[in-house]
Amino acid sequence: MWIASHACPLGSGARWWGCIDVRCANMEKLAVARSVGGAVDAGQSTEGSSGDKGLCRDNLRIGIVTPLCPTRLEPYRGRPISQTALALQRKADVEMFYPQAAFPRWRIFQPRKFAYSDVDSRHFPPGLRARHIPYPAFPLLSRPYNGKTCSRYLVPRLKESKPDVILAYWLYPEGYGALLAGEKLGIPVILGARGSDLPAHLDPLTERLLKESLQRASFVLTVSEELRERALRLGAAAGRVRTVRNGLDSAEFPVSGRYSARTALDIDPDAQLALFIGRLHPVKGLEELLQAVGLLVPSHPRLNLILIGEGPLEEKLRSQAAREGFAGRIRFLGQQSQPEVARWIAASDLLCLPSHSEGCPNVVLEALACGRPVVASAVGAVPDLVNSDCGILVPPGDVPRLSEAIREALGRRWDEAVIASQSSRSWDDVAAETYQVCCGVVERHAPAGCGA
Repeated sequence: MWIASHACPLGSGARWWGCIDVRCANMEKLAVARSVGGAVDAGQSTEGSSGDKGLCRDNLRIGIVTPLCPTRLEPYRGRPISQTALALQRKADVEMFYPQAAFPRWRIFQPRKFAYSDVDSRHFPPGLRARHIPYPAFPLLSRPYNGKTCSRYLVPRLKESKPDVILAYWLYPEGYGALLAGEKLGIPVILGARGSDLPAHLDPLTERLLKESLQRASFVLTVSEELRERALRLGAAAGRVRTVRNGLDSAEFPVSGRYSARTALDIDPDAQLALFIGRLHPVKGLEELLQAVGLLVPSHPRLNLILIGEGPLEEKLRSQAAREGFAGRIRFLGQQSQPEVARWIAASDLLCLPSHSEGCPNVVLEALACGRPVVASAVGAVPDLVNSDCGILVPPGDVPRLSEAIREALGRRWDEAVIASQSSRSWDDVAAETYQVCCGVVERHAPAGCGA
């Protein structure tokens, strides 16, 4: 998606930024929407119908800023954030702001490390008031400036909305942009780290930008203790960092019979199914997973690997499986709806998540809720979620250990009820903890009283 018109191509005498300003403004007007039976006036608000609003002030206004919005290519992108926002609406007045880096329309100038596609308000989460805010960017070249550019586009929208507190999920550039906008408008900003936005290994530029963001924020939320420790090492104040793990809608992922799920999916009831759910990306450890499965194929003739998701690694994985002689044991299912994901989890023997890095992976919570054991790398919040009663943890990148863990999990008798009991945290729990932090920040920001 290139947001300048044909009259403003690169290399023309026209000013790129001026052209983009006009196009970004037009795009935002088209994308302001509340996805409740269609688009409505962005000035309307949804007040929560229940929940304790007396902790801070009546009708606390929370502006949630995040680039993680659903798209055509990734319809469930940012779902933990939208689920948190929906639960927060029962306690506060919530508005979503989706700033998005808008790159040139020509593929050669578009980012290659993630799935880039046009944002369409038809994909916004139902029940949330939301605005799409595109801002101009160019791969690599504009990276040091993207935070400030994002801020420039956020300021007028936040000024119009007048939130009491800004909750920004994703540290840079959008979280940094929200931080600058909040400082300009006198609004406190809570930054939320999701996982890959706070990596373990940082280049000098990223480290400088993250340090500045974390040290200037009014508060920092993380989804795992590992991320909390990283934030502290980068200078976030110890008294202003809290871990709030993700939740789950248990009604969407009930414990159900493996046989009935396999019958519905036309799967051999005697097969051994290892399941992966997520983006097909190198950080997910999928090449190692295929190697681990390859080690087991000779001794496990009924073993099959199911991959749900899409991503840049798919063709490489297909070639790897064909080269190693077990392509017939692997199925690539692409994107699946939530009900289909739940059905595949129920049909599986175990979930595999051999990632090199994670935040708080909801797929682990979903598998546990369905009573299925998890074999996963001990990264992010995974060690907080998985114990010996519900799974096996392995070091990331260790193919022999991963293969042995899958072998052990397939041969062990697991107690579904015990596994399911490990995943009882709801989105209302997440919202309650998040709301408590928001109120504390607002009260500190306005000592004379939140209702003043």
